[in-house]
Amino acid sequence: MLRHLTAACLLSVTLAVPAWSADERSVELKTRENAIDVTIGGQLFTTLRLDKSQPKPYFFPVLAADGAMICRPLENPEDHPHHKGIWCSIDEVNGIKFWAEKGKIVNHEATVVTATGNPARIKVVNHWLGEDGQPVVTESAEFAIFADRFIAYDATFTAGAKPVTFDDTKEGMFGMRVANSMRGNSGGQIVNAEGLKTEKECWGQESKWVDYTGLVEGKTYGVTLIDHPLNFRKSRFHVRNYGLFTVSPFGQHAYTNGKLPKHPFNVLDAGKSFRLRYGLYIHPGNTEQANVPASYDADLQAAGQ
Repeated sequence: MLRHLTAACLLSVTLAVPAWSADERSVELKTRENAIDVTIGGQLFTTLRLDKSQPKPYFFPVLAADGAMICRPLENPEDHPHHKGIWCSIDEVNGIKFWAEKGKIVNHEATVVTATGNPARIKVVNHWLGEDGQPVVTESAEFAIFADRFIAYDATFTAGAKPVTFDDTKEGMFGMRVANSMRGNSGGQIVNAEGLKTEKECWGQESKWVDYTGLVEGKTYGVTLIDHPLNFRKSRFHVRNYGLFTVSPFGQHAYTNGKLPKHPFNVLDAGKSFRLRYGLYIHPGNTEQANVPASYDADLQAAGQ
């Protein structure tokens, strides 16, 4: 499991969970037009959707080991139609609202690096386009997808021909929209590594991880978002009772309701880069049953972090 932190650049989550979810079989990637299907043990886990006509790439659906859908459906969303499965975007990059899909993120390349394994690996290159149709930022990312439904996201963002500012905003950056029945306002639970609970306590806070759990068809499932300790600054969590669940290194002013000064990333000169690493884990059971705290600490200790 050390490989989650080294090769995949994120901690693993080997969890004490019910036996029906302990799936150590290989992950398989199958490419089709504008999409890559991810299966575990022959059953669909998720699909990376890459069609250039859409506002951004995203994973949908997101399924538990027993087939339960852990993310919100795409059809007829009652709010925030730009919340699609698992995705990465942010407002505002040189003033462009990519989060709100006012700017377009277009997949330029998608390569299956490891088609069968634990993990399987996908590399993508996404162009975050400016008004002139040229990349403001290029996102070069690898997804390492494990049989326990852990996704390691390791991305490098490189400025285009001009300097780039990622403004101080709460609207970002990597995460998902959980199933409606899992929402905090539907009885779901939110807890972070420091033991804080609820949206009120966890929203906008720095933490090693946040876990969002709730019911889908009478069974408890969870989504854990994990910040990597070696990111260039600590991230904060945009976690809402209505189901939004993301993590971002930007937004110190926005996430503290103005208590701290703005801290935009405004030193990214043309051609320069920065790196971000996050983990997203789909697990059965609640935070205690999934043993999220012990798993995080054990893997960091093993890796010498």
